[in-house]
Amino acid sequence: MSDNTFGKLFRVTTWGESHGPAIGCVIDGCPPGLKLDPAMLANDIDRRKTGKSRHTSQRKEADQVQVLSGVFEGVTTGTPISLLIENTDARSRDYSEIARQFRPGHADYTYWHKYGIRDYRGGGRSSARETTMRVAAGAIAKQYLAEKYGVEIRGYLQQIGPHVLAPKSIETANDNPFFCPDPSRVAELESFMDQLRKSGDSVGAAVVAEATSVPVGLGEPVYGKLDGDLAAAMMSINAVKGVEVGAGFDSVVQHGTEHRDEMTPSGFQSNHAGGVLGGISTGQTVRVRVAFKPTSSLRIPCESIDVDGKPIEVVTKGRHDPCVGIRATPIVEAMLALVLMDQVLRHRAQNLDVPELPGRIPAGLE
Repeated sequence: MSDNTFGKLFRVTTWGESHGPAIGCVIDGCPPGLKLDPAMLANDIDRRKTGKSRHTSQRKEADQVQVLSGVFEGVTTGTPISLLIENTDARSRDYSEIARQFRPGHADYTYWHKYGIRDYRGGGRSSARETTMRVAAGAIAKQYLAEKYGVEIRGYLQQIGPHVLAPKSIETANDNPFFCPDPSRVAELESFMDQLRKSGDSVGAAVVAEATSVPVGLGEPVYGKLDGDLAAAMMSINAVKGVEVGAGFDSVVQHGTEHRDEMTPSGFQSNHAGGVLGGISTGQTVRVRVAFKPTSSLRIPCESIDVDGKPIEVVTKGRHDPCVGIRATPIVEAMLALVLMDQVLRHRAQNLDVPELPGRIPAGLE
């Protein structure tokens, strides 16, 4: 299997399967001299964990990160950083009945026909378990971006099923199991998810991630567009079916006089572009919205076929999220951080000698 590496200069290669002995990643290109904060690394991984509330999969992994290389006395050395997390709570027997079946909405059918073999235990390589390592790598990128540029990355659940959540208090999003940015709505979401879980069905969600204090000039005008890289990064996350930057699809109904972000000496007057113009960052908040499909692993019977092409009825057992978007906020944040980190290093490599030019204005409205 190829294409397990993300990035050009800050390169992250992940490996491992959902029910294998361990998962891990190798980070190549991290600048030397960064003092890693183990607490920050552990915190982001903990935010993504399963089994933290009744509204997510009850798989309970310890998710203890082992740093095997690339760090000496707590500081990055510039050599490859290897991270490993052991799988400690896999239940492969839950999937024995689907070894020769294709679950609708999953990668079973496509993996089988592409590779001629598939690891059916929890989805194998196609499992969202892989994103744990993206979060680990993203935590390192977040730390570098914050230390060198003051970049702050934060995310929240913006919608779950029919419930649209206004970002009234984004700083409290980490204080509840939904990453809900409005504390007054948490009880409502609890009730909604309890009913959904009892029905055996699932629902989709949308997650927003934002990066503030992003330097002006990140990204390239053609194939290395910042928003293009963001779209590809977000679409690489399991279950993602849509990505918006800035106003996104709302741009369809906007007039040009509304959408264009006017500028004055005191700053931008709006940010419909999501912090990116011509593929290059403006210095405003970079904002991305990501849509997650409903979970396909359900105990409700459905029609499918087996590996011999015969009709069957599939019932998926095991521990699954009734809404994968609930735990997706740290993953979306991580991919935003990895894109920005890679773009920072690429910009530095080519444009380090470009002087500060006149005409720069404050970020303005976000």
